[in-house]
Amino acid sequence: MTQAPTPTPTADTVRRLVRTLLKEDPRGGGPDVRPVTEGGSTTWWVGARHVLRLAADRDAAAHQRRELRLRDLVRPHLPLAVPACVAHGEWSPGLTCSLDTRIPGGTAEDHDVSAAGEGDLAGLFTGLREVPVRQAEALGVPRAAPRSLEALRRMAVAAAARLAAADEFDAARLHQLTPLGATQLAAQPGTAVLVHHRLAAGHLVVGGDGRVRGVLDWRGAVLGDPAEDIAGLARAVGSPTAVRAATLAGYAARPCLRGLWLARCDTVIRLADRLAGHGTEPPPALRTELAHAWEAILLERVTELREGDGT
Repeated sequence: MTQAPTPTPTADTVRRLVRTLLKEDPRGGGPDVRPVTEGGSTTWWVGARHVLRLAADRDAAAHQRRELRLRDLVRPHLPLAVPACVAHGEWSPGLTCSLDTRIPGGTAEDHDVSAAGEGDLAGLFTGLREVPVRQAEALGVPRAAPRSLEALRRMAVAAAARLAAADEFDAARLHQLTPLGATQLAAQPGTAVLVHHRLAAGHLVVGGDGRVRGVLDWRGAVLGDPAEDIAGLARAVGSPTAVRAATLAGYAARPCLRGLWLARCDTVIRLADRLAGHGTEPPPALRTELAHAWEAILLERVTELREGDGT
């Protein structure tokens, strides 16, 4: 059976929906609303204190229901704010909506993360490790197998050659990661934790003082490789910041280097694919992520890793 086309939300639709969710007088004018992105959106600012998120299809609705429960599970474990749901319901048959609190501040696209902010990110890593895996799994959070860094390295080598031909990247930089090094940085058994999996710059709420105040968008959370979140931070705020935060959280050399090289290979592949006409992300944003991931850190080369380096 074909699903009916999803209606396009308008400002009037959103105002009526918010009044219904908050059980306000329908004769009132309603709050000021505007889409988060120009040209229409399923995410709307509602006044100065709330944000309304509308599921675009039934899959998104299922993810939103799970996200609301997951946020309640992780909130006690994190030193950072997680959006709280004020009201929720359906905005169209089978399509959910959630009116959430708005965490004040900009994003990592607007502000650099300070040294104190790195401590906040360390608290995020520590808190994610503390979330009970069984409870997250009971909510429907899926498990994700660790990616093969060697397979990713081979893809990145080919992508780097294409970028080099376009004068976008020095392909020799990938020589730092050898096949042996990629094998050494394989994910260690028994290290699965709750992984946010979407630690993009726009999902980190950062104040003007550089402190990280909150984390948005928990729809992509999985139980899996913690190096994926280290990689996400490397792309979002730079490799030095990501590695220092992970180190402060107790992660040793292996997961830090694994996260670093996941990010570096990913950014090369994604930019090469976009320049070949695939995907929709703007190339300037992908170039920024590539520059962040390839920032130098003190521990650049994969050396002999001790057995204890897998924490």
